[in-house]
Amino acid sequence: MTGIPGFWAVIPAGGAGTRLWPISRRHSPKFLHDLTGSGQSLLRATWDRLEPLVGERILVVTGVAHEDAVRRQLPMLGYDAVIGEPSPRDSMPAIGLAAAVLERRDPEAVLGSFAADHVITEPDNFRQAVAEAVVLARRGELVTIGIDPTGPATGYGYIRLGEPLDVVGAPSAHRVDEFVEKPDLETATRYLESGEFRWNAGMFVVGATTLLELLSENHADMVDSLRTIAADPRRMTDLWPSLHKIAIDHAVAEPAAAAGRVAVVPAALGWDDVGDFAALTRLVAESSSLPGITAIGPADDIISIDSTATVAAGGRLVALIGVENLVVIDTQDALLITRPDRAQEVKQVVETLTARGRTDLT
Repeated sequence: MTGIPGFWAVIPAGGAGTRLWPISRRHSPKFLHDLTGSGQSLLRATWDRLEPLVGERILVVTGVAHEDAVRRQLPMLGYDAVIGEPSPRDSMPAIGLAAAVLERRDPEAVLGSFAADHVITEPDNFRQAVAEAVVLARRGELVTIGIDPTGPATGYGYIRLGEPLDVVGAPSAHRVDEFVEKPDLETATRYLESGEFRWNAGMFVVGATTLLELLSENHADMVDSLRTIAADPRRMTDLWPSLHKIAIDHAVAEPAAAAGRVAVVPAALGWDDVGDFAALTRLVAESSSLPGITAIGPADDIISIDSTATVAAGGRLVALIGVENLVVIDTQDALLITRPDRAQEVKQVVETLTARGRTDLT
């Protein structure tokens, strides 16, 4: 085994990525795709980032419909390293089940939860931040990694820094004063100017047993069910549907922060959650052969004349003439045309299709 002794990575691989429709679908969510042109999927890039820290100590929690695809993309994982959820119950049941499984394997285990579909361009800073977080977790803290903001973003929650903790091995650590919801632009600008806030990327590092103990304070029944499933996976079918659908932020992080029990390690990670096509446009380099065009995937089927756009060609020719600042996503069964400033609204297309019963397209 390599990496940090006793440290495990948990990768929640869920969600449909509706803001990246029609590339991302329920049956093929965004973490399975190479969206940035790196040559590997977001899931595989996440594994590559974590492997130096944990070696083979990785658990992936994903929907049962995606188990086979996850195993194909990560063939190095053992069979019991992939846990299939019968239905989506948000992040707390998924991470909580991983904690219950790890607690049985190693009562001293520390886990870090890192989403399968994020991009980090500063891996050295990431490894340093995680190493500091593990030191804090071994002291009994629930630890989050706070992303140094690069602008007054309104699409993320924020973490308000409290006093420095002055812990040997974790020189960057602060107490968390509070988690705050996504702000409006004026509030986000004020947060940035104060220097007291970091983005909340949903990364948590904590002892497996500590997490379950914190969860039990408000959701004792869930902890009982998760430990039962971990002891007897055959109970998954009857117990999983009864679990409260809730995010880890609301179930554990926010109440623990209010009680002064959460620490944060601020870090500049070059982080992005690839939340929409505007974000993808920022992450993908402009095509060398097509000035003004950001190509998602091969550019061979794109012709651009005096145009600027982000384009994904899905097997047929896409030709642009004299258009500016568009997003054009062509797939075999759906075509999306929008602007980057309206990219957050793509999820409304999915909602409309669902309302119409067109689940074959979602």
